[in-house]
Amino acid sequence: MVPLGFALELPEGWEGHLAPRSSTFKTWGIIQTNSVGVVDDTYIGDNDQWHMPVYCLQGKDIKSENGEEVKGTWIRKGDKIGQFRIMEVMPEIEFEEVESFGNKDRGG
Repeated sequence: MVPLGFALELPEGWEGHLAPRSSTFKTWGIIQTNSVGVVDDTYIGDNDQWHMPVYCLQGKDIKSENGEEVKGTWIRKGDKIGQFRIMEVMPEIEFEEVESFGNKDRGG
């Protein structure tokens, strides 16, 4: 979990959708493990900092803090690894179960 260094108090009925930037894998060799993170409006505690769950798939040759060459990735404070949108929560939808739609198949 990479701490993103901020917290937000979203208005009731709104949520944040967190996704990696298009350059994140190329630059750091990491992917976001939950594809898109959804942060709801109840995540508002004093210590509820946003985090991004990532997994390193492609280690780079980097120098560790003690100067040693290691394979991995290093994300520094201020690096831009993700982006988010604030979106209104989807309204409740009621579904009706049917035997057939009565439409022509498209081969799916």
